Amino acid sequence: MRIVVTGSIAFDYLMSFPGKFTEHFLPEHMHRVSLSFLVDTMDKRRGGCAPNIAYTLALLGERPLLMATAGEDFGDYRLWLDSAGVDTSLVSQVGGKFTASFFCSTDEHNNQIASFYTGAMADAGQLSFRSVGECGLAIISPNDPGAMVQYAEECRTLGIPYIFDPGQQCARMSGDELKDGVVGAQLVIVNDYEFELLREKTGLREADVLMNARTLVITRGEQGSSVYTRDGRVDVPAVTPHRIVDPTGVGDAYRGGLMKGMALGLPLEVCARVGSVAATYALEHLGGQSHAYTWHEFRQRYEEHFGSLTVPAGARS
Repeated sequence: MRIVVTGSIAFDYLMSFPGKFTEHFLPEHMHRVSLSFLVDTMDKRRGGCAPNIAYTLALLGERPLLMATAGEDFGDYRLWLDSAGVDTSLVSQVGGKFTASFFCSTDEHNNQIASFYTGAMADAGQLSFRSVGECGLAIISPNDPGAMVQYAEECRTLGIPYIFDPGQQCARMSGDELKDGVVGAQLVIVNDYEFELLREKTGLREADVLMNARTLVITRGEQGSSVYTRDGRVDVPAVTPHRIVDPTGVGDAYRGGLMKGMALGLPLEVCARVGSVAATYALEHLGGQSHAYTWHEFRQRYEEHFGSLTVPAGARS
């Protein structure tokens, strides 16, 4: 299946704070916050929602097309993604701009405070699905809000099945923009906090989303995920990690695993289980692209937790 992944390309600056952020917030002074956290470590990693998702798909045997904008500093990152099995031919490098950057501090309880510099991501609307050709599945992950709305409109017009994944842009996008992404989606995916933002801005509850999209998936961190269809709800547990290193990119890995299951034609519950396994690999490493595994290793870990993984005859695994 030809899979197109859209979203931000970024460099991640990951910092660790040896304490709890919540201990430093004073409720009586929330109208005027001025805080500085002294961090122990900082690592620069390749990141961005779209490459993280595409990387997991490549690990699982797909060759996804990455459609996004990056800055002049993307050269080495492009070479690395190409070597990892991601097709970057649709990535446009924007002159005079840096690649977007994600600055994230994580405390000892895996709470995060982050800032995101848009950089070349602001030019994402220059790209179009009309130049993609055949596409069996696409994901619209966090990106320039105008580009996300544009991509959803193009997918509906061109008949491309798409996943709407507004992610952290739920905080920035208007209710109308979010609703534009939901309407006609093959699947809508958000975490539980993002769903509350979406519900507040659009007025759409779970049942309302399912009147406009085929499937809703809500991820819940260590509590697993829930798959909603018009036939009901199925809860899928998270896979216990061997160790917890960094939550950055875990949700993106889940999405990559979910899409691999969809590409194989697996039932949605099984797709979510594949997502859970993929997410755990990311949680055990720093950043969204530091882990690696073979399909055999992945399948073995899946079967340790969920039992036999049956791939339809003729499907490419």
